[in-house]
Amino acid sequence: MARRPALAFIFVTLFLDILGIGIVVPILPKLVEQLHGGGTDSAALIYGLLVALYCLAQFLCAPLLGSLSDKVGRRPVILFALLGAGLDYFLLAWAPTLTWFFLGRIISGVTGANFSAATAYIADVSPPEKRAANFALVGAAFGLGFAIGPAIGGLLGGINLRLPFIVAGSLTLVSWLYGLLILPESLKPENRRPFSWNNANPFRSLRGLGRSKLILGLSLSLLIVNIAHYVYQSVWVLYTAHRYEWTTVQIGGSLAFVGVMAMIMQGFVGRKLMPALGEKRTMFLGIAAMALSMLGYGLSPSGWMVYPIIVLGSVGGFVTPAMQGLLSRSVGDDEQGWIQGMVTSLQSLAGIVAPPVLTAIFGYFISEKAPVYLPGAAFFFGVALLIVAASVAFSAQRS
Repeated sequence: MARRPALAFIFVTLFLDILGIGIVVPILPKLVEQLHGGGTDSAALIYGLLVALYCLAQFLCAPLLGSLSDKVGRRPVILFALLGAGLDYFLLAWAPTLTWFFLGRIISGVTGANFSAATAYIADVSPPEKRAANFALVGAAFGLGFAIGPAIGGLLGGINLRLPFIVAGSLTLVSWLYGLLILPESLKPENRRPFSWNNANPFRSLRGLGRSKLILGLSLSLLIVNIAHYVYQSVWVLYTAHRYEWTTVQIGGSLAFVGVMAMIMQGFVGRKLMPALGEKRTMFLGIAAMALSMLGYGLSPSGWMVYPIIVLGSVGGFVTPAMQGLLSRSVGDDEQGWIQGMVTSLQSLAGIVAPPVLTAIFGYFISEKAPVYLPGAAFFFGVALLIVAASVAFSAQRS
């Protein structure tokens, strides 16, 4: 199988998948606030719980789908997840109450575990020395999807808050059809291994990360980085709407700019920079840029200041592909599905913990109960976490 076409196929599949997610992002918090009927501070916690529920389902299912893809191949797992995600968007489009929304987010989390198979697909078709650079394709697909999706979602949400779900569902089903007709299998027969419930158990298989100090340290650092990074998914829409009084169109535009910068940095700059700097230096550069950008967001009194900070923050997107590359090198070719499933599980585990905490911090510090009005408190908390993550990663590298 030629490597270049395979990477192109998985890139387009991921792009269409993320495009659907991006369309929904600008309107979901407002829809939750509408269904909940309370103020921004109380709706923030509900929204955080919805994000956490999504991540819980993803955490439980990512190792299952990753290990299953080691046995049956990446293609059928990716297609199953895309079909489920597309149908789930239509469920959310007509969900009459928050209870239905909670059910829909569980289904979204199960199908969102698709990324473990997708990143394992990239590992299959990439030589070890190029895996970190090719993992940046996930970030590039994320960037392109978020460059277009939130802008569309913001415009559609101005018409009707339910319309973005219908469009997202349609695009995701197009992605499924594309994969069904075009996407080839990447896993060679000699690299397949029997399915194991031990590896599919998210709690039991996490013990495998302790097989070396390097894997354990990098995994812990990646977990902390992802907890900090969830400030964007958890608080961004709430924060910009509250502090700068942005509309759905303005919020969608800001997220689109985030996507453009992620696409440029990870799709072009990162693929040149990472081989030149090496995975270790790239990782620490990304953590530093992420911390500085979070500090800037929390301190910015005016909305226009957000845009130059986004440029700096886009360098932070190098952290995960650099860590993925280091972790991928540490295991054999027959365990790529497992290790990438664990990376997805760690990201999901962060998502279980982070959104309720971060939205609670945001809601508290904009409420009358807070000793001081500090809408950027969640971002400052993220900075503190990144300092800890850098220390853990440095210690793991030295060992």
